Amino acid sequence: MHVRDIMTRDVMTVTPETPVPALAALFAERGISGVPVVEADGKLVGMATEGDLMRRLAAEGEPPRSWFRSLLESEQRQAQHYAQTHGRHARDVMSTELLTISEEESVKKAAAILEQKGIRRLPVVRDGKLIGILSRADLMRAVLAPPEAAATATSDREIHTQIRREMRKHPWADSYLLFVDVVGGVATFHGFCRSTEIGQALRVLAEAVPGVKDVRLDLAPTPVFVID
Repeated sequence: MHVRDIMTRDVMTVTPETPVPALAALFAERGISGVPVVEADGKLVGMATEGDLMRRLAAEGEPPRSWFRSLLESEQRQAQHYAQTHGRHARDVMSTELLTISEEESVKKAAAILEQKGIRRLPVVRDGKLIGILSRADLMRAVLAPPEAAATATSDREIHTQIRREMRKHPWADSYLLFVDVVGGVATFHGFCRSTEIGQALRVLAEAVPGVKDVRLDLAPTPVFVID
């Protein structure tokens, strides 16, 4: 599954000239915590978030920065901080160091970025222009209701082949004491199984194969062979 399959395409955006009060009203009225900032041609230039506005609000009560701190920070950093905490437009308060992703990347990679970086959303760009947003909510919807288009294995033979291919990848599943048959999209495992955990894993393995409608377990405990 790719980012393009689950991303939100109808994205609310603002321009760099959007006033800060308008941003605050937008967040409050729509119940959102961030919005992409794009130019007239669709080029993504930043992301304005509730955190950016909170930083600006908190700075109003800050005492002037000490001369010692000014020695530790570069003039560029001091100027940037001043603009972000006193600016009146989205272009001033927005974050410009953005993580983005391509529509062709896998959903697994996108999920890893969101988790590792501790962020809520990833702008999806094509040639620098915003074409969508991938959020944690999009990922959750994909888990709960995967796109129907993913179901490409329609025949029982194809499903059987895919299940056997997956079983061979795992030592606990590739056993001559286990076999599976598929009828009408229903996969049934027959044979002997060493534990209930293996039976559960077999069910999960088969449910992930496109086209599988149901999984049944016709398994018995592995017999103990005694050689005299």
